[in-house]
Amino acid sequence: MKTGQITSVGQASRRRLLDAATAEFAAYGIAGARIDRISANAAVNKAQIYKYYRSKDELFDAVFAEHLDMIVETVPVTGDDLPGYAVRLYDSYLVHPELVRLATWARLERTPTGDLFHFMPGHDDTKLRSIADAQEKGLVDPSVSPLEVLSLVTAMSMTWSPASVMYTASKEEAEAEHDRRRAALALTVRRAFAP
Repeated sequence: MKTGQITSVGQASRRRLLDAATAEFAAYGIAGARIDRISANAAVNKAQIYKYYRSKDELFDAVFAEHLDMIVETVPVTGDDLPGYAVRLYDSYLVHPELVRLATWARLERTPTGDLFHFMPGHDDTKLRSIADAQEKGLVDPSVSPLEVLSLVTAMSMTWSPASVMYTASKEEAEAEHDRRRAALALTVRRAFAP
């Protein structure tokens, strides 16, 4: 096997591992996840898993960070369109409900209070700058701090997410249902943060 093929095989193994670990952690949390199941579902032996990641916690961190990065890349904050941002988050939770589940497990098992993303310094800097810029332009109520705006908009977008205590939406529902929720979400965010 050539060097390029070895790298490709290693990348494919790591991708299978992260995908299997995502499913396992989203379903069972950190404490309930089993490396044996991850190994079997990824078709990667346990020794290889521990070569990539020293512990189950480190594997969870890699999975969680990957999903956070994906959301940041696919759903950028635009302070001048907070309703649109909230709707895009709603849509992302429909397609990738595992992010909400991973965040919920991290909150329950690791960080019961404070900043959930403390292990990613600067994680929200671009988002907060965008909101502050919108406030300076008179587009967003300046009496609410950018961090509070971001926290509230994110919480509103999760109204029908897997973390909801009332109702969790699924992508299998009729599009008219999603459109109704999107409209309600956009209207509520618009009204909440109008200057």
